Amino acid sequence: MKLKKVLRKSVCFFELLQDQTRYITDSACALVSYTRDMKEADAEKIKWLEECGDKKRFELVQALGNFFITPYDHEDIYCLSKALDDILDYFKTTVKEIEIYQIGHTSDLCDFADVLETACQNIDKAVLCMEKQPKQAMQYAIAAKKCENKAESLYRHSIATLLMGDDIKYIIKMREIYRHLSNCADRIDEAADCICTILMKELS
Repeated sequence: MKLKKVLRKSVCFFELLQDQTRYITDSACALVSYTRDMKEADAEKIKWLEECGDKKRFELVQALGNFFITPYDHEDIYCLSKALDDILDYFKTTVKEIEIYQIGHTSDLCDFADVLETACQNIDKAVLCMEKQPKQAMQYAIAAKKCENKAESLYRHSIATLLMGDDIKYIIKMREIYRHLSNCADRIDEAADCICTILMKELS
């Protein structure tokens, strides 16, 4: 049984992870567009990408269970894949909350989306470089973590500005949306940490 697992057709885990990062960069790009124009097509794209991400993660988890030999530790690949999937989940949740609460365009939402898009682009580049350019991948992961710091500062600023208003219902709605975006930034930071953990093992 074990020998069969070793001898099965090889799976490229790098490609599976890269598929996931492409989904998050596409979703981040759609979120940037959505926060500016509030077009339904962008919202639907984000939801669709989250479904694609779920399928890709399922494929990766199945592959982890079928192979003993993987480029990195099974647990590290699993944790990175989960963090990437969580990012897509928060993009989808954010859009659904905006729709439910009927929130329109705000400059803070746009700023948040811009920071998250940059962070996701750095995660994508990091994963693309992991196999052959680990040192470069580490730099991209660190850049993604810096974006998370920007997102956290933006979150505190947005909440402070929000609380200066008098519309309690609006404050509650926006606070929930900002919280989802902040959680998304946390998942990006987690993904960057997973990448750094993997690369530290390779570079040591």
